[in-house]
Amino acid sequence: MLPGPTAPRRRLRELLAAPGPLVAPGAYDALSARLVEQAGFDAVYMTGFGTTATLIGRPDVGLLSGAEMADNARRIAGAVEIPLIADADTGYGNALNVVRTVQSYERAGVAGLHLEDQVTPKRCGHMSGKAVIDRAEMTGKIRAAVAARADPDLVLIARTDAAAVEGLPAAIERARAYADAGADLLFVEAPTSEADIATVAGELRDVAPLVFNWAEGGRTPPIPLSRIAELGFALVLYPIGTLLAATAGIQNLLATLRTDGTPAAAMPELPSFDAFTDLIGLPEAQELEQRFR
Repeated sequence: MLPGPTAPRRRLRELLAAPGPLVAPGAYDALSARLVEQAGFDAVYMTGFGTTATLIGRPDVGLLSGAEMADNARRIAGAVEIPLIADADTGYGNALNVVRTVQSYERAGVAGLHLEDQVTPKRCGHMSGKAVIDRAEMTGKIRAAVAARADPDLVLIARTDAAAVEGLPAAIERARAYADAGADLLFVEAPTSEADIATVAGELRDVAPLVFNWAEGGRTPPIPLSRIAELGFALVLYPIGTLLAATAGIQNLLATLRTDGTPAAAMPELPSFDAFTDLIGLPEAQELEQRFR
């Protein structure tokens, strides 16, 4: 039996308070989230980039609604027992929309979520052409999120994309304001050098726990986990590696099928049918079937 939503939220807070950074690989659907859990990770991250790519086959430029994102979060949370941290974009509007977003995500079973200070519609934090709302408006949105949560264990993460727009000092000042407004963790998106990463950590790690976004192929340098731990980050996201790996695997299979007329040459690299059905829980389903026959 899966635990109620409160248990994963409390667990997430325990993990974030433990020494060393919590690693949360990205998932874009329930299957990829199950694979993260089965690989032994303690938390999973719902990527907005991957959700957009897999639901509608389009880039992360603000095309999905809050309802579509919350529905994906609900499916993922229902498929795993580990805590789910979810991308909630901008909250899909103003402070009033943030209230509804937080309530929807909380009902979906997420353990934590992050809200960002981009304008609506937003875009992936590692794309060019971003714009941000006024700091005071975002501070109000964070206060609205804090007031909206029914479970005080729900982890609220404030993300700022201002470094690419206003410069790193302005982004750091925004993060401080968001912490004052009640954010549990701070997330300065897309620093572009290791020196900038160190500056973020030095300025903010004593203000609130910090998030590091190890965006695969993005603008932030791919520094080692040991260095991230040394700088004092509490949470590390690896948002799209699973999506990229799945894409490469599908492309390879289709290339073989196109060339050979059958997928036979690619099959040795794939899970067997029986292994896959075991992975997605067929034995448990069969046990229940026998139990209640």
